[in-house]
Amino acid sequence: MIKNYFIHYEFMNNDLTLELGKPENFCIHQQHEEKGWKITLADTGEKALKGARLKKIEKYITGDTFMMTYGDGVADIDLGALLAFHKRHGKLATVTGINPISRFGELKTEGNQVCSFCEKPKEGESTLVSGGFFVFSRRIFDYLSADDHVDLEIGPLEKIANEGQLMVYKHSGFWACMDTLRDMESLNKLWSENRARWKIWG
Repeated sequence: MIKNYFIHYEFMNNDLTLELGKPENFCIHQQHEEKGWKITLADTGEKALKGARLKKIEKYITGDTFMMTYGDGVADIDLGALLAFHKRHGKLATVTGINPISRFGELKTEGNQVCSFCEKPKEGESTLVSGGFFVFSRRIFDYLSADDHVDLEIGPLEKIANEGQLMVYKHSGFWACMDTLRDMESLNKLWSENRARWKIWG
Protein backbone atom coordinates (compact mmCIF):
# COMPACT_ATOMS: atom_id res chain seq x y z
CA MET A 1 0.00 0.00 0.00
CA ILE A 2 2.85 2.39 0.81
CA LYS A 3 4.59 1.57 -2.48
CA ASN A 4 1.34 2.10 -4.40
CA TYR A 5 0.84 5.44 -2.64
CA PHE A 6 4.19 6.81 -3.81
CA ILE A 7 4.07 5.19 -7.26
CA HIS A 8 0.73 6.92 -7.90
CA TYR A 9 1.56 10.09 -5.93
CA GLU A 10 1.59 12.42 -8.94
CA PHE A 11 -1.72 11.05 -10.22
CA MET A 12 -3.47 11.20 -6.84
CA ASN A 13 -2.22 14.62 -5.73
CA ASN A 14 -2.65 16.67 -8.90
CA ASP A 15 -5.46 17.54 -11.29
CA LEU A 16 -5.39 15.29 -14.35
CA THR A 17 -6.69 15.72 -17.90
CA LEU A 18 -7.17 12.55 -19.94
CA GLU A 19 -8.98 11.45 -23.08
CA LEU A 20 -11.10 8.31 -22.90
CA GLY A 21 -10.13 5.77 -25.55
CA LYS A 22 -6.66 7.31 -25.81
CA PRO A 23 -4.83 6.34 -22.61
CA GLU A 24 -1.61 7.83 -23.94
CA ASN A 25 -3.18 11.29 -23.95
CA PHE A 26 -3.08 12.60 -20.41
CA CYS A 27 -1.69 15.66 -18.72
CA ILE A 28 -0.73 16.10 -15.05
CA HIS A 29 -1.42 19.63 -13.83
CA GLN A 30 1.29 20.10 -11.22
CA GLN A 31 -0.24 21.65 -8.10
CA HIS A 32 1.60 20.20 -5.09
CA GLU A 33 4.80 21.74 -3.77
CA GLU A 34 6.67 18.53 -2.90
CA LYS A 35 9.75 17.93 -5.01
CA GLY A 36 13.30 16.72 -4.63
CA TRP A 37 12.42 13.96 -2.15
CA LYS A 38 14.28 10.69 -2.79
CA ILE A 39 12.38 7.85 -1.14
CA THR A 40 13.65 4.26 -0.74
CA LEU A 41 11.00 1.72 0.26
CA ALA A 42 12.83 -1.29 1.72
CA ASP A 43 11.09 -4.54 2.62
CA THR A 44 12.92 -5.64 5.77
CA GLY A 45 10.54 -8.49 6.60
CA GLU A 46 7.29 -8.71 8.48
CA LYS A 47 8.77 -10.13 11.71
CA ALA A 48 12.11 -8.30 11.93
CA LEU A 49 12.75 -6.25 15.07
CA LYS A 50 14.05 -2.68 14.84
CA GLY A 51 17.76 -3.47 15.06
CA ALA A 52 17.48 -6.01 12.24
CA ARG A 53 15.46 -3.58 10.11
CA LEU A 54 18.11 -0.91 10.56
CA LYS A 55 20.92 -3.31 9.66
CA LYS A 56 19.09 -4.40 6.52
CA ILE A 57 19.04 -0.84 5.15
CA GLU A 58 22.74 -0.20 5.84
CA LYS A 59 23.45 -0.42 2.09
CA TYR A 60 21.22 2.61 1.46
CA ILE A 61 22.86 4.87 4.06
CA THR A 62 25.47 7.20 2.60
CA GLY A 63 27.81 9.33 4.66
CA ASP A 64 28.87 8.89 8.28
CA THR A 65 25.86 10.46 10.03
CA PHE A 66 22.15 9.76 9.61
CA MET A 67 18.86 10.29 11.43
CA MET A 68 16.28 7.67 12.34
CA THR A 69 12.82 7.67 13.88
CA TYR A 70 10.18 5.01 14.44
CA GLY A 71 7.52 6.82 12.44
CA ASP A 72 4.76 6.70 15.08
CA GLY A 73 5.64 9.95 16.85
CA VAL A 74 5.17 13.61 15.96
CA ALA A 75 7.07 16.51 17.52
CA ASP A 76 8.25 20.06 16.93
CA ILE A 77 11.91 19.08 17.39
CA ASP A 78 14.42 21.43 15.78
CA LEU A 79 16.20 18.82 13.64
CA GLY A 80 18.99 21.24 12.75
CA ALA A 81 19.75 21.81 16.43
CA LEU A 82 19.53 18.08 17.12
CA LEU A 83 22.05 17.34 14.36
CA ALA A 84 24.37 20.16 15.50
CA PHE A 85 24.27 18.78 19.07
CA HIS A 86 25.22 15.32 17.80
CA LYS A 87 28.14 16.67 15.79
CA ARG A 88 29.42 18.73 18.73
CA HIS A 89 29.69 15.84 21.18
CA GLY A 90 31.27 13.43 18.68
CA LYS A 91 29.80 10.27 20.24
CA LEU A 92 28.26 7.35 18.35
CA ALA A 93 24.59 8.07 19.04
CA THR A 94 22.11 10.72 20.16
CA VAL A 95 18.59 10.04 21.40
CA THR A 96 15.99 12.75 21.91
CA GLY A 97 14.79 12.80 25.52
CA ILE A 98 11.25 13.94 26.37
CA ASN A 99 9.10 14.19 29.51
CA PRO A 100 5.77 12.42 28.83
CA ILE A 101 4.06 9.66 30.78
CA SER A 102 6.43 6.83 31.72
CA ARG A 103 5.59 4.15 29.17
CA PHE A 104 8.63 4.49 26.93
CA GLY A 105 12.36 3.81 27.16
CA GLU A 106 13.83 5.47 30.25
CA LEU A 107 17.12 7.35 30.03
CA LYS A 108 19.32 7.71 33.12
CA THR A 109 21.65 10.61 32.43
CA GLU A 110 24.59 12.55 33.80
CA GLY A 111 24.53 15.94 32.12
CA ASN A 112 23.98 15.19 28.45
CA GLN A 113 25.44 11.67 28.56
CA VAL A 114 23.21 8.62 28.78
CA CYS A 115 24.47 6.26 31.51
CA SER A 116 21.87 3.54 30.97
CA PHE A 117 18.96 2.77 28.69
CA CYS A 118 15.93 0.87 30.00
CA GLU A 119 13.19 0.10 27.46
CA LYS A 120 10.21 -0.23 29.86
CA PRO A 121 10.64 1.57 33.19
CA LYS A 122 8.28 0.97 36.11
CA GLU A 123 5.35 3.27 36.73
CA GLY A 124 6.39 6.62 38.15
CA GLU A 125 10.14 6.03 37.93
CA SER A 126 10.87 7.88 34.70
CA THR A 127 11.47 11.60 34.29
CA LEU A 128 13.21 11.55 30.92
CA VAL A 129 12.30 8.98 28.27
CA SER A 130 13.21 8.20 24.69
CA GLY A 131 11.22 10.23 22.18
CA GLY A 132 12.30 7.95 19.35
CA PHE A 133 14.21 10.54 17.30
CA PHE A 134 17.86 9.50 16.86
CA VAL A 135 21.08 10.61 15.20
CA PHE A 136 23.60 7.84 14.58
CA SER A 137 27.12 7.46 13.31
CA ARG A 138 27.22 4.60 10.83
CA ARG A 139 29.31 2.79 13.47
CA ILE A 140 25.88 1.81 14.88
CA PHE A 141 25.86 -0.98 12.28
CA ASP A 142 28.73 -2.68 14.12
CA TYR A 143 26.30 -3.31 17.01
CA LEU A 144 23.57 -4.81 14.81
CA SER A 145 22.95 -7.86 12.67
CA ALA A 146 20.33 -8.77 10.05
CA ASP A 147 18.96 -11.54 12.30
CA ASP A 148 15.23 -10.79 12.66
CA HIS A 149 15.46 -11.17 16.47
CA VAL A 150 17.94 -8.30 16.92
CA ASP A 151 16.26 -5.37 18.66
CA LEU A 152 17.58 -1.83 18.86
CA GLU A 153 16.82 -0.72 22.42
CA ILE A 154 17.31 -4.05 24.18
CA GLY A 155 20.93 -4.93 23.53
CA PRO A 156 22.54 -2.45 21.13
CA LEU A 157 21.49 0.85 22.75
CA GLU A 158 22.06 -0.58 26.22
CA LYS A 159 25.61 -1.55 25.21
CA ILE A 160 26.27 1.81 23.56
CA ALA A 161 25.06 3.60 26.70
CA ASN A 162 27.27 1.42 28.90
CA GLU A 163 30.24 2.38 26.73
CA GLY A 164 29.50 6.09 27.23
CA GLN A 165 28.65 6.56 23.56
CA LEU A 166 24.97 7.55 23.84
CA MET A 167 24.05 11.19 24.43
CA VAL A 168 20.65 12.78 24.99
CA TYR A 169 19.25 15.85 23.27
CA LYS A 170 16.66 17.22 25.69
CA HIS A 171 13.44 18.35 23.99
CA SER A 172 10.97 20.33 26.07
CA GLY A 173 8.55 21.16 23.26
CA PHE A 174 5.64 19.24 21.76
CA TRP A 175 5.76 15.45 21.39
CA ALA A 176 3.00 12.87 20.91
CA CYS A 177 2.70 9.30 19.68
CA MET A 178 0.07 7.64 17.48
CA ASP A 179 -0.05 4.14 18.94
CA THR A 180 -3.78 3.74 19.56
CA LEU A 181 -7.13 4.73 18.07
CA ARG A 182 -7.43 7.32 20.84
CA ASP A 183 -4.04 8.79 19.89
CA MET A 184 -5.12 8.97 16.24
CA GLU A 185 -8.40 10.69 17.06
CA SER A 186 -6.67 13.21 19.33
CA LEU A 187 -3.96 14.09 16.79
CA ASN A 188 -6.44 14.26 13.89
CA LYS A 189 -8.56 16.65 15.96
CA LEU A 190 -5.54 18.90 16.54
CA TRP A 191 -4.79 18.83 12.81
CA SER A 192 -8.36 19.64 11.74
CA GLU A 193 -8.50 22.51 14.25
CA ASN A 194 -5.21 23.93 12.93
CA ARG A 195 -3.56 23.30 16.31
CA ALA A 196 -1.00 20.74 15.15
CA ARG A 197 2.13 22.00 16.90
CA TRP A 198 4.30 19.51 15.02
CA LYS A 199 3.41 21.21 11.69
CA ILE A 200 6.35 23.60 11.57
CA TRP A 201 6.55 23.88 7.78
CA GLY A 202 4.77 26.36 5.40
